[in-house]
Amino acid sequence: MDVPLTEESEMKEKKSTGRQKGGIITMPFILANESFEKVASFGLLPNMIIYLMSDYHTSAALGTIILLIWSAATNLLPIAGAFLSDSLLGRFLTIFLGSIFSLVGMILLWLTTVIPGAKPPVCNVRVPGSCASSTPLQYGLLFLAFMFMSVGAGGVRPCSLAFGADQIDRKDNPKRERVLESFFGWYYATAIVAVLIAFTGIVYIQDHQGWRVGFGIPVVLMFLSTFVFVVAYPLYYNVKVEKSMFTSFCKVISMAWKNRNLTLPCLSVSDTNGKTMPTDTLRFLNKACISRKPEEMSKVCTVEEVEELKALIKVMPLWSSSIMLAVTMNQSSFPVLQANTMDRHITSSFEIPAGSFSFFVIITIMIWVTLYDRVILPLLSKINGQPVYISVKLRMGAGLIFGIMAMVLSGIVEHIRKTKAIEEGFLNDSKAVVNMSAKWLIPQLVLIGLAEALNIIGQTEFYYSEFPKSMSSIASSLYMLGSGVASLLASLILSTVDALTKRGGKVSWISTDINKGHYERYYWLLAILSAVNFFYYVACSRAYGPCADKVVPKGEKIDNSGEHVAPSSS
Repeated sequence: MDVPLTEESEMKEKKSTGRQKGGIITMPFILANESFEKVASFGLLPNMIIYLMSDYHTSAALGTIILLIWSAATNLLPIAGAFLSDSLLGRFLTIFLGSIFSLVGMILLWLTTVIPGAKPPVCNVRVPGSCASSTPLQYGLLFLAFMFMSVGAGGVRPCSLAFGADQIDRKDNPKRERVLESFFGWYYATAIVAVLIAFTGIVYIQDHQGWRVGFGIPVVLMFLSTFVFVVAYPLYYNVKVEKSMFTSFCKVISMAWKNRNLTLPCLSVSDTNGKTMPTDTLRFLNKACISRKPEEMSKVCTVEEVEELKALIKVMPLWSSSIMLAVTMNQSSFPVLQANTMDRHITSSFEIPAGSFSFFVIITIMIWVTLYDRVILPLLSKINGQPVYISVKLRMGAGLIFGIMAMVLSGIVEHIRKTKAIEEGFLNDSKAVVNMSAKWLIPQLVLIGLAEALNIIGQTEFYYSEFPKSMSSIASSLYMLGSGVASLLASLILSTVDALTKRGGKVSWISTDINKGHYERYYWLLAILSAVNFFYYVACSRAYGPCADKVVPKGEKIDNSGEHVAPSSS
Protein backbone atom coordinates (compact mmCIF):
# COMPACT_ATOMS: atom_id res chain seq x y z
CA MET A 1 0.00 0.00 0.00
CA ASP A 2 1.30 3.47 -0.92
CA VAL A 3 1.66 5.90 1.97
CA PRO A 4 1.12 9.63 1.22
CA LEU A 5 4.21 11.77 1.64
CA THR A 6 2.87 13.70 4.62
CA GLU A 7 1.79 10.53 6.45
CA GLU A 8 5.11 8.85 5.64
CA SER A 9 7.06 11.80 7.07
CA GLU A 10 4.91 11.74 10.21
CA MET A 11 5.61 8.01 10.67
CA LYS A 12 9.38 8.53 10.25
CA GLU A 13 9.28 11.46 12.67
CA LYS A 14 7.52 9.39 15.34
CA LYS A 15 10.04 6.56 15.00
CA SER A 16 13.08 8.85 15.18
CA THR A 17 11.97 11.06 18.07
CA GLY A 18 9.89 8.65 20.14
CA ARG A 19 7.01 11.16 20.13
CA GLN A 20 5.00 12.90 17.51
CA LYS A 21 5.76 16.58 17.07
CA GLY A 22 3.20 19.34 17.07
CA GLY A 23 -0.06 19.23 18.97
CA ILE A 24 -1.63 21.44 21.62
CA ILE A 25 1.65 21.67 23.56
CA THR A 26 3.00 24.07 20.91
CA MET A 27 0.04 26.47 21.10
CA PRO A 28 1.21 28.65 24.03
CA PHE A 29 4.52 29.34 22.28
CA ILE A 30 2.90 30.29 18.97
CA LEU A 31 0.23 32.44 20.63
CA ALA A 32 2.86 34.14 22.80
CA ASN A 33 4.99 34.91 19.75
CA GLU A 34 2.04 36.47 17.94
CA SER A 35 0.76 38.37 21.00
CA PHE A 36 4.10 39.89 22.01
CA GLU A 37 4.78 40.86 18.37
CA LYS A 38 1.40 42.58 18.07
CA VAL A 39 1.71 44.51 21.34
CA ALA A 40 5.21 45.64 20.32
CA SER A 41 4.46 46.64 16.71
CA PHE A 42 0.95 48.07 17.15
CA GLY A 43 2.06 50.00 20.22
CA LEU A 44 4.38 52.05 18.02
CA LEU A 45 1.70 53.15 15.54
CA PRO A 46 -0.76 55.55 17.25
CA ASN A 47 1.73 58.11 18.56
CA MET A 48 4.20 57.90 15.67
CA ILE A 49 2.76 60.98 13.94
CA ILE A 50 3.36 62.98 17.16
CA TYR A 51 6.93 61.64 17.38
CA LEU A 52 7.67 62.65 13.78
CA MET A 53 6.23 66.13 14.17
CA SER A 54 7.68 66.90 17.62
CA ASP A 55 11.12 65.27 17.34
CA TYR A 56 11.82 65.21 13.58
CA HIS A 57 9.98 68.49 12.90
CA THR A 58 8.03 67.12 9.95
CA SER A 59 4.87 68.79 8.73
CA ALA A 60 1.56 67.01 9.35
CA ALA A 61 1.34 66.14 5.65
CA LEU A 62 4.92 64.82 5.36
CA GLY A 63 4.65 62.84 8.61
CA THR A 64 1.40 61.23 7.48
CA ILE A 65 2.85 60.38 4.04
CA ILE A 66 5.86 58.71 5.71
CA LEU A 67 3.54 56.63 7.87
CA LEU A 68 1.35 55.71 4.89
CA ILE A 69 4.36 54.46 2.93
CA TRP A 70 5.49 52.49 5.98
CA SER A 71 1.98 51.04 6.25
CA ALA A 72 2.04 50.11 2.54
CA ALA A 73 5.33 48.24 2.95
CA THR A 74 4.06 46.50 6.09
CA ASN A 75 0.95 45.29 4.26
CA LEU A 76 2.56 44.36 0.94
CA LEU A 77 5.63 42.50 2.21
CA PRO A 78 3.57 39.72 3.89
CA ILE A 79 2.56 38.64 0.37
CA ALA A 80 6.24 38.15 -0.48
CA GLY A 81 6.67 36.44 2.89
CA ALA A 82 3.86 34.00 2.11
CA PHE A 83 5.47 33.18 -1.24
CA LEU A 84 8.90 32.56 0.32
CA SER A 85 7.35 30.51 3.10
CA ASP A 86 5.37 28.27 0.75
CA SER A 87 8.03 27.74 -1.89
CA LEU A 88 11.45 28.12 -0.27
CA LEU A 89 11.97 28.73 3.45
CA GLY A 90 9.11 26.99 5.24
CA ARG A 91 6.96 28.63 7.90
CA PHE A 92 9.21 28.21 10.95
CA LEU A 93 12.25 29.80 9.31
CA THR A 94 10.14 32.61 7.82
CA ILE A 95 8.63 33.47 11.22
CA PHE A 96 12.03 33.26 12.91
CA LEU A 97 13.72 35.55 10.38
CA GLY A 98 10.74 37.92 10.49
CA SER A 99 10.98 38.11 14.28
CA ILE A 100 14.71 38.90 14.06
CA PHE A 101 14.11 41.66 11.50
CA SER A 102 11.33 43.15 13.65
CA LEU A 103 13.57 43.08 16.72
CA VAL A 104 16.44 44.82 14.87
CA GLY A 105 14.01 47.44 13.51
CA MET A 106 12.65 48.22 16.96
CA ILE A 107 16.16 48.46 18.39
CA LEU A 108 17.07 50.96 15.65
CA LEU A 109 13.93 52.98 16.39
CA TRP A 110 14.76 52.98 20.10
CA LEU A 111 18.30 54.17 19.27
CA THR A 112 16.80 57.28 17.66
CA THR A 113 15.71 58.26 21.18
CA VAL A 114 19.11 57.45 22.73
CA ILE A 115 21.74 58.73 20.28
CA PRO A 116 21.98 62.54 20.63
CA GLY A 117 22.65 63.22 16.95
CA ALA A 118 19.97 60.84 15.66
CA LYS A 119 17.38 63.65 15.66
CA PRO A 120 17.40 67.43 15.18
CA PRO A 121 18.06 69.54 18.31
CA VAL A 122 15.15 70.16 20.66
CA CYS A 123 13.37 73.44 19.89
CA ASN A 124 10.17 75.35 20.52
CA VAL A 125 7.83 74.18 17.76
CA ARG A 126 5.46 77.09 18.53
CA VAL A 127 8.05 79.59 17.29
CA PRO A 128 8.15 79.58 13.45
CA GLY A 129 11.61 79.05 11.97
CA SER A 130 13.24 78.04 15.26
CA CYS A 131 13.38 74.30 14.47
CA ALA A 132 16.09 72.75 12.29
CA SER A 133 15.06 70.24 9.64
CA SER A 134 16.15 66.61 9.89
CA THR A 135 19.26 65.66 7.91
CA PRO A 136 19.29 62.82 5.34
CA LEU A 137 21.37 60.74 7.77
CA GLN A 138 18.83 61.23 10.55
CA TYR A 139 15.98 60.28 8.25
CA GLY A 140 18.09 57.36 7.01
CA LEU A 141 18.28 55.76 10.47
CA LEU A 142 14.54 56.26 11.01
CA PHE A 143 13.62 54.80 7.61
CA LEU A 144 16.00 51.89 8.14
CA ALA A 145 14.13 51.07 11.36
CA PHE A 146 10.80 51.23 9.51
CA MET A 147 12.17 49.02 6.72
CA PHE A 148 13.39 46.31 9.11
CA MET A 149 10.03 46.29 10.94
CA SER A 150 8.14 46.02 7.64
CA VAL A 151 10.30 43.10 6.49
CA GLY A 152 9.76 41.49 9.90
CA ALA A 153 5.99 41.85 9.60
CA GLY A 154 6.26 40.29 6.16
CA GLY A 155 7.70 37.16 7.76
CA VAL A 156 5.59 36.83 10.91
CA ARG A 157 2.06 37.87 9.94
CA PRO A 158 1.30 35.64 6.93
CA CYS A 159 2.72 32.51 8.57
CA SER A 160 1.83 32.59 12.26
CA LEU A 161 -1.78 31.38 11.97
CA ALA A 162 -0.94 28.77 9.31
CA PHE A 163 2.03 27.49 11.33
CA GLY A 164 -0.22 27.01 14.35
CA ALA A 165 -2.75 25.15 12.20
CA ASP A 166 0.06 22.88 10.94
CA GLN A 167 0.68 21.70 14.51
CA ILE A 168 -2.93 20.56 14.94
CA ASP A 169 -4.18 19.59 11.49
CA ARG A 170 -2.55 16.13 11.56
CA LYS A 171 -4.16 13.15 9.86
CA ASP A 172 -3.83 10.93 12.94
CA ASN A 173 -5.65 13.43 15.19
CA PRO A 174 -9.36 12.46 15.28
CA LYS A 175 -10.29 15.69 17.11
CA ARG A 176 -8.30 18.00 14.84
CA GLU A 177 -11.31 19.92 13.49
CA ARG A 178 -12.61 20.78 16.96
CA VAL A 179 -9.13 21.62 18.28
CA LEU A 180 -8.38 23.67 15.15
CA GLU A 181 -11.56 25.70 15.61
CA SER A 182 -10.61 26.29 19.24
CA PHE A 183 -7.12 27.41 18.20
CA PHE A 184 -8.51 29.91 15.68
CA GLY A 185 -10.76 31.33 18.41
CA TRP A 186 -7.87 31.70 20.85
CA TYR A 187 -5.63 33.14 18.12
CA TYR A 188 -8.02 35.94 17.20
CA ALA A 189 -8.95 36.59 20.84
CA THR A 190 -5.31 36.99 21.91
CA ALA A 191 -4.62 39.16 18.85
CA ILE A 192 -7.46 41.54 19.76
CA VAL A 193 -6.37 41.70 23.41
CA ALA A 194 -2.79 42.37 22.27
CA VAL A 195 -3.89 45.27 20.06
CA LEU A 196 -6.00 46.73 22.90
CA ILE A 197 -3.00 46.56 25.26
CA ALA A 198 -0.87 48.23 22.59
CA PHE A 199 -3.37 51.06 21.98
CA THR A 200 -3.82 51.74 25.69
CA GLY A 201 -0.89 50.56 27.80
CA ILE A 202 2.04 51.23 25.44
CA VAL A 203 0.60 54.56 24.29
CA TYR A 204 0.02 55.63 27.92
CA ILE A 205 3.65 54.82 28.77
CA GLN A 206 4.89 56.86 25.80
CA ASP A 207 2.80 59.84 26.92
CA HIS A 208 3.90 59.72 30.56
CA GLN A 209 7.38 58.15 30.52
CA GLY A 210 8.70 59.54 27.25
CA TRP A 211 9.86 58.05 23.96
CA ARG A 212 12.93 56.29 25.36
CA VAL A 213 10.90 54.09 27.70
CA GLY A 214 7.89 53.98 25.36
CA PHE A 215 10.01 52.61 22.49
CA GLY A 216 12.19 50.48 24.79
CA ILE A 217 9.33 48.32 26.06
CA PRO A 218 8.41 47.11 22.52
CA VAL A 219 12.06 46.06 22.10
CA VAL A 220 11.80 43.89 25.24
CA LEU A 221 8.47 42.46 24.10
CA MET A 222 9.83 41.64 20.64
CA PHE A 223 12.84 39.91 22.21
CA LEU A 224 10.47 37.81 24.33
CA SER A 225 8.38 37.05 21.24
CA THR A 226 11.43 35.73 19.38
CA PHE A 227 12.84 33.83 22.37
CA VAL A 228 9.56 32.09 23.27
CA PHE A 229 9.05 31.03 19.66
CA VAL A 230 12.57 29.65 19.16
CA VAL A 231 12.83 27.83 22.49
CA ALA A 232 10.01 25.47 21.44
CA TYR A 233 11.70 24.48 18.16
CA PRO A 234 12.12 20.79 19.16
CA LEU A 235 8.35 20.55 19.66
CA TYR A 236 7.26 21.92 16.28
CA TYR A 237 6.08 19.93 13.30
CA ASN A 238 7.39 21.46 10.07
CA VAL A 239 5.40 20.92 6.89
CA LYS A 240 7.46 20.17 3.81
CA VAL A 241 7.83 23.11 1.41
CA GLU A 242 5.66 22.76 -1.68
CA LYS A 243 4.95 24.70 -4.84
CA SER A 244 3.49 28.14 -4.17
CA MET A 245 0.12 29.21 -5.59
CA PHE A 246 1.85 32.29 -7.07
CA THR A 247 4.16 29.97 -9.04
CA SER A 248 1.11 28.16 -10.37
CA PHE A 249 -0.48 31.45 -11.52
CA CYS A 250 2.70 32.48 -13.33
CA LYS A 251 2.84 29.08 -15.02
CA VAL A 252 -0.75 29.40 -16.30
CA ILE A 253 -0.14 32.89 -17.70
CA SER A 254 3.14 31.80 -19.30
CA MET A 255 1.65 28.70 -20.95
CA ALA A 256 -1.46 30.57 -22.14
CA TRP A 257 0.76 33.22 -23.75
CA LYS A 258 3.01 30.57 -25.29
CA ASN A 259 0.00 28.80 -26.80
CA ARG A 260 -1.83 31.99 -27.78
CA ASN A 261 -1.80 31.13 -31.51
CA LEU A 262 -3.21 27.62 -30.99
CA THR A 263 -6.88 26.87 -31.50
CA LEU A 264 -8.87 25.57 -28.58
CA PRO A 265 -10.38 22.14 -29.33
CA CYS A 266 -14.15 21.74 -29.14
CA LEU A 267 -14.88 19.34 -26.28
CA SER A 268 -18.10 17.71 -25.16
CA VAL A 269 -18.70 16.05 -21.84
CA SER A 270 -18.20 12.62 -23.42
CA ASP A 271 -14.72 13.67 -24.65
CA THR A 272 -13.45 14.34 -21.12
CA ASN A 273 -14.07 10.84 -19.70
CA GLY A 274 -15.55 12.34 -16.54
CA LYS A 275 -12.65 14.74 -15.95
CA THR A 276 -13.18 18.39 -15.04
CA MET A 277 -13.85 20.60 -18.04
CA PRO A 278 -12.54 24.18 -18.19
CA THR A 279 -15.23 26.85 -18.03
CA ASP A 280 -15.93 29.27 -20.88
CA THR A 281 -15.08 32.29 -18.73
CA LEU A 282 -11.74 33.87 -19.80
CA ARG A 283 -11.38 31.13 -22.42
CA PHE A 284 -7.96 32.32 -23.59
CA LEU A 285 -6.50 30.95 -20.33
CA ASN A 286 -7.75 27.48 -21.29
CA LYS A 287 -4.92 27.37 -23.81
CA ALA A 288 -2.57 26.75 -20.89
CA CYS A 289 -4.00 23.19 -20.83
CA ILE A 290 -3.06 22.46 -24.45
CA SER A 291 -0.04 20.30 -25.25
CA ARG A 292 1.61 20.89 -28.62
CA LYS A 293 3.94 17.91 -28.35
CA PRO A 294 3.72 14.68 -26.32
CA GLU A 295 7.00 15.45 -24.56
CA GLU A 296 5.52 18.74 -23.24
CA MET A 297 2.71 17.04 -21.29
CA SER A 298 4.54 17.52 -17.98
CA LYS A 299 4.65 21.29 -18.54
CA VAL A 300 0.95 21.62 -19.35
CA CYS A 301 -1.24 23.22 -16.69
CA THR A 302 -4.10 21.31 -15.12
CA VAL A 303 -7.70 22.49 -15.44
CA GLU A 304 -7.71 23.13 -11.66
CA GLU A 305 -4.72 25.48 -11.96
CA VAL A 306 -6.43 27.42 -14.75
CA GLU A 307 -9.74 27.67 -12.88
CA GLU A 308 -7.97 28.91 -9.74
CA LEU A 309 -6.47 31.82 -11.68
CA LYS A 310 -9.87 32.55 -13.24
CA ALA A 311 -11.45 32.68 -9.77
CA LEU A 312 -8.82 35.22 -8.68
CA ILE A 313 -9.29 37.41 -11.75
CA LYS A 314 -13.08 37.32 -11.36
CA VAL A 315 -13.04 38.79 -7.83
CA MET A 316 -10.52 41.55 -8.59
CA PRO A 317 -13.10 44.26 -9.52
CA LEU A 318 -14.94 43.73 -6.21
CA TRP A 319 -11.60 43.62 -4.41
CA SER A 320 -10.64 46.98 -5.93
CA SER A 321 -13.92 48.54 -4.75
CA SER A 322 -12.84 48.02 -1.13
CA ILE A 323 -9.58 49.95 -1.52
CA MET A 324 -11.23 53.35 -1.01
CA LEU A 325 -12.62 52.25 2.35
CA ALA A 326 -9.12 51.25 3.40
CA VAL A 327 -7.95 54.72 2.30
CA THR A 328 -10.42 56.35 4.73
CA MET A 329 -9.33 54.00 7.52
CA ASN A 330 -5.71 54.99 6.87
CA GLN A 331 -6.43 58.54 8.11
CA SER A 332 -5.81 57.46 11.72
CA SER A 333 -3.09 60.12 12.22
CA PHE A 334 -5.55 63.01 11.98
CA PRO A 335 -7.82 62.03 14.90
CA VAL A 336 -4.65 61.82 17.01
CA LEU A 337 -3.76 65.41 16.06
CA GLN A 338 -7.33 66.53 16.75
CA ALA A 339 -7.52 64.74 20.10
CA ASN A 340 -4.22 66.36 21.09
CA THR A 341 -5.93 69.76 21.00
CA MET A 342 -9.14 68.71 22.79
CA ASP A 343 -10.10 68.00 26.39
CA ARG A 344 -9.31 64.31 26.90
CA HIS A 345 -10.14 64.08 30.61
CA ILE A 346 -12.30 61.20 31.82
CA THR A 347 -11.95 62.33 35.43
CA SER A 348 -10.30 65.40 36.90
CA SER A 349 -7.02 63.50 37.25
CA PHE A 350 -7.04 61.07 34.30
CA GLU A 351 -7.10 61.79 30.57
CA ILE A 352 -7.09 59.41 27.61
CA PRO A 353 -3.84 59.56 25.60
CA ALA A 354 -4.49 61.03 22.15
CA GLY A 355 -3.10 57.90 20.49
CA SER A 356 -5.44 55.61 22.42
CA PHE A 357 -8.63 56.73 20.67
CA SER A 358 -8.17 53.94 18.09
CA PHE A 359 -9.25 51.75 21.00
CA PHE A 360 -12.87 52.63 20.16
CA VAL A 361 -12.51 51.22 16.65
CA ILE A 362 -11.33 47.85 18.00
CA ILE A 363 -14.01 47.76 20.71
CA THR A 364 -16.71 48.49 18.10
CA ILE A 365 -15.51 45.60 15.93
CA MET A 366 -15.54 43.23 18.93
CA ILE A 367 -19.06 44.30 19.98
CA TRP A 368 -20.43 44.06 16.45
CA VAL A 369 -19.02 40.58 15.80
CA THR A 370 -20.48 39.34 19.10
CA LEU A 371 -23.90 40.95 18.56
CA TYR A 372 -24.10 39.87 14.91
CA ASP A 373 -23.61 36.17 15.67
CA ARG A 374 -25.35 35.98 19.05
CA VAL A 375 -28.13 38.58 18.88
CA ILE A 376 -28.88 40.10 15.45
CA LEU A 377 -29.08 36.94 13.32
CA PRO A 378 -31.01 34.90 15.93
CA LEU A 379 -33.44 37.79 16.46
CA LEU A 380 -34.04 38.29 12.71
CA SER A 381 -34.48 34.53 12.28
CA LYS A 382 -37.03 34.46 15.10
CA ILE A 383 -38.97 37.38 13.59
CA ASN A 384 -38.84 35.88 10.10
CA GLY A 385 -39.78 32.38 11.23
CA GLN A 386 -36.85 30.79 9.42
CA PRO A 387 -33.03 31.11 9.39
CA VAL A 388 -31.87 34.50 8.14
CA TYR A 389 -28.50 35.10 6.51
CA ILE A 390 -27.21 38.52 5.47
CA SER A 391 -25.18 38.05 2.29
CA VAL A 392 -21.51 39.04 2.23
CA LYS A 393 -22.04 41.49 -0.64
CA LEU A 394 -24.78 43.28 1.30
CA ARG A 395 -22.49 43.53 4.35
CA MET A 396 -19.60 44.77 2.20
CA GLY A 397 -21.84 47.47 0.70
CA ALA A 398 -23.13 48.48 4.14
CA GLY A 399 -19.53 48.82 5.30
CA LEU A 400 -18.83 51.25 2.46
CA ILE A 401 -21.86 53.34 3.47
CA PHE A 402 -20.66 53.51 7.08
CA GLY A 403 -17.25 54.58 5.75
CA ILE A 404 -18.87 57.50 3.90
CA MET A 405 -20.83 58.49 7.02
CA ALA A 406 -17.63 58.37 9.10
CA MET A 407 -15.85 60.83 6.78
CA VAL A 408 -18.84 63.21 6.69
CA LEU A 409 -19.10 63.18 10.48
CA SER A 410 -15.31 63.59 10.85
CA GLY A 411 -15.50 66.75 8.77
CA ILE A 412 -18.40 68.14 10.83
CA VAL A 413 -16.63 67.48 14.16
CA GLU A 414 -13.39 69.05 12.88
CA HIS A 415 -15.29 72.11 11.62
CA ILE A 416 -16.84 72.58 15.08
CA ARG A 417 -13.46 72.05 16.81
CA LYS A 418 -11.68 74.56 14.58
CA THR A 419 -14.46 77.14 14.95
CA LYS A 420 -14.18 76.88 18.74
CA ALA A 421 -10.38 77.18 18.57
CA ILE A 422 -10.65 80.42 16.56
CA GLU A 423 -13.37 81.81 18.85
CA GLU A 424 -11.16 81.13 21.87
CA GLY A 425 -8.23 82.95 20.27
CA PHE A 426 -6.10 79.92 19.40
CA LEU A 427 -5.77 80.58 15.65
CA ASN A 428 -1.99 80.85 15.94
CA ASP A 429 -1.56 78.28 18.70
CA SER A 430 -2.13 74.74 17.40
CA LYS A 431 -0.94 73.24 20.72
CA ALA A 432 -3.62 74.93 22.83
CA VAL A 433 -6.41 72.76 24.24
CA VAL A 434 -9.85 73.79 23.01
CA ASN A 435 -12.82 73.80 25.39
CA MET A 436 -14.37 70.81 23.63
CA SER A 437 -14.40 67.21 24.80
CA ALA A 438 -12.44 64.69 22.72
CA LYS A 439 -15.38 62.33 23.26
CA TRP A 440 -16.90 64.02 20.20
CA LEU A 441 -14.41 61.95 18.16
CA ILE A 442 -15.87 58.67 19.40
CA PRO A 443 -18.95 58.52 17.06
CA GLN A 444 -16.80 58.79 13.92
CA LEU A 445 -14.45 56.09 15.28
CA VAL A 446 -17.47 53.85 16.01
CA LEU A 447 -18.63 54.33 12.41
CA ILE A 448 -15.14 53.39 11.15
CA GLY A 449 -15.27 50.29 13.37
CA LEU A 450 -18.66 49.31 11.91
CA ALA A 451 -17.37 49.90 8.38
CA GLU A 452 -14.36 47.70 9.06
CA ALA A 453 -16.41 44.97 10.77
CA LEU A 454 -18.96 44.82 7.95
CA ASN A 455 -16.77 45.28 4.89
CA ILE A 456 -13.49 43.63 5.82
CA ILE A 457 -14.96 40.60 7.60
CA GLY A 458 -17.51 40.29 4.78
CA GLN A 459 -14.73 40.65 2.25
CA THR A 460 -12.73 37.84 3.85
CA GLU A 461 -15.80 35.57 3.95
CA PHE A 462 -16.48 36.41 0.31
CA TYR A 463 -13.02 35.28 -0.80
CA TYR A 464 -13.18 32.09 1.23
CA SER A 465 -16.64 31.21 -0.16
CA GLU A 466 -15.73 31.98 -3.78
CA PHE A 467 -12.28 30.36 -3.87
CA PRO A 468 -11.54 26.64 -3.78
CA LYS A 469 -9.99 25.40 -0.54
CA SER A 470 -6.55 25.27 -2.16
CA MET A 471 -6.65 29.10 -2.44
CA SER A 472 -7.27 29.87 1.23
CA SER A 473 -3.84 31.53 1.55
CA ILE A 474 -4.68 33.81 -1.40
CA ALA A 475 -7.93 34.79 0.32
CA SER A 476 -6.04 36.17 3.31
CA SER A 477 -3.37 37.78 1.11
CA LEU A 478 -5.92 39.83 -0.83
CA TYR A 479 -6.85 41.87 2.24
CA MET A 480 -3.19 42.70 2.93
CA LEU A 481 -2.69 43.57 -0.75
CA GLY A 482 -5.69 45.90 -0.65
CA SER A 483 -4.43 47.59 2.51
CA GLY A 484 -1.00 48.11 0.95
CA VAL A 485 -2.43 49.58 -2.25
CA ALA A 486 -4.78 51.77 -0.16
CA SER A 487 -1.84 53.17 1.81
CA LEU A 488 -0.05 54.11 -1.41
CA LEU A 489 -3.23 55.65 -2.83
CA ALA A 490 -3.84 57.55 0.41
CA SER A 491 -0.31 58.99 0.30
CA LEU A 492 -0.87 60.03 -3.34
CA ILE A 493 -4.19 61.73 -2.53
CA LEU A 494 -2.71 63.46 0.51
CA SER A 495 0.41 64.73 -1.27
CA THR A 496 -1.70 65.95 -4.22
CA VAL A 497 -4.15 67.80 -1.97
CA ASP A 498 -1.29 69.32 0.03
CA ALA A 499 0.52 70.48 -3.11
CA LEU A 500 -2.59 71.94 -4.80
CA THR A 501 -4.06 73.70 -1.78
CA LYS A 502 -0.87 75.53 -0.74
CA ARG A 503 -0.23 77.02 -4.18
CA GLY A 504 0.21 80.76 -4.29
CA GLY A 505 1.31 80.93 -0.66
CA LYS A 506 -2.03 79.74 0.69
CA VAL A 507 -2.32 77.61 3.83
CA SER A 508 -2.51 73.91 3.00
CA TRP A 509 -5.64 71.98 3.93
CA ILE A 510 -3.26 69.62 5.76
CA SER A 511 -1.36 72.37 7.54
CA THR A 512 0.88 71.50 10.47
CA ASP A 513 -0.99 74.25 12.29
CA ILE A 514 -4.27 72.36 12.59
CA ASN A 515 -6.23 75.50 13.46
CA LYS A 516 -5.19 77.22 10.22
CA GLY A 517 -5.67 74.19 7.98
CA HIS A 518 -8.87 72.77 6.55
CA TYR A 519 -8.90 69.15 7.66
CA GLU A 520 -12.68 69.17 7.43
CA ARG A 521 -12.48 69.82 3.68
CA TYR A 522 -10.06 66.91 3.31
CA TYR A 523 -12.49 64.62 5.18
CA TRP A 524 -15.35 65.73 2.95
CA LEU A 525 -13.24 65.16 -0.17
CA LEU A 526 -12.69 61.58 1.01
CA ALA A 527 -16.44 61.27 1.61
CA ILE A 528 -17.14 62.34 -2.00
CA LEU A 529 -14.54 59.89 -3.37
CA SER A 530 -16.02 57.16 -1.17
CA ALA A 531 -19.53 57.89 -2.48
CA VAL A 532 -18.33 57.59 -6.08
CA ASN A 533 -16.58 54.35 -5.11
CA PHE A 534 -19.86 53.01 -3.65
CA PHE A 535 -21.57 53.26 -7.03
CA TYR A 536 -18.55 51.54 -8.57
CA TYR A 537 -19.01 48.76 -6.01
CA VAL A 538 -22.70 48.38 -6.91
CA ALA A 539 -21.79 48.04 -10.60
CA CYS A 540 -19.09 45.46 -9.82
CA SER A 541 -21.44 43.54 -7.54
CA ARG A 542 -24.13 43.31 -10.20
CA ALA A 543 -21.62 42.28 -12.86
CA TYR A 544 -20.22 39.54 -10.60
CA GLY A 545 -23.57 37.79 -10.19
CA PRO A 546 -24.69 35.54 -7.31
CA CYS A 547 -22.19 34.42 -4.70
CA ALA A 548 -21.42 30.89 -3.59
CA ASP A 549 -22.47 31.91 -0.07
CA LYS A 550 -26.09 32.44 -1.15
CA VAL A 551 -28.28 30.20 1.00
CA VAL A 552 -30.90 28.26 -0.94
CA PRO A 553 -33.77 26.69 1.00
CA LYS A 554 -34.12 22.93 0.63
CA GLY A 555 -35.81 21.95 -2.61
CA GLU A 556 -35.14 25.28 -4.31
CA LYS A 557 -32.71 26.09 -7.09
CA ILE A 558 -31.12 29.28 -8.34
CA ASP A 559 -31.73 30.31 -11.94
CA ASN A 560 -29.22 32.04 -14.23
CA SER A 561 -30.16 35.46 -12.89
CA GLY A 562 -29.42 34.43 -9.33
CA GLU A 563 -33.09 34.38 -8.23
CA HIS A 564 -34.69 31.58 -6.21
CA VAL A 565 -36.97 29.19 -8.10
CA ALA A 566 -39.55 27.26 -6.07
CA PRO A 567 -39.64 23.48 -6.56
CA SER A 568 -42.22 22.16 -8.96
CA SER A 569 -45.35 20.50 -7.56
CA SER A 570 -44.82 17.31 -9.50
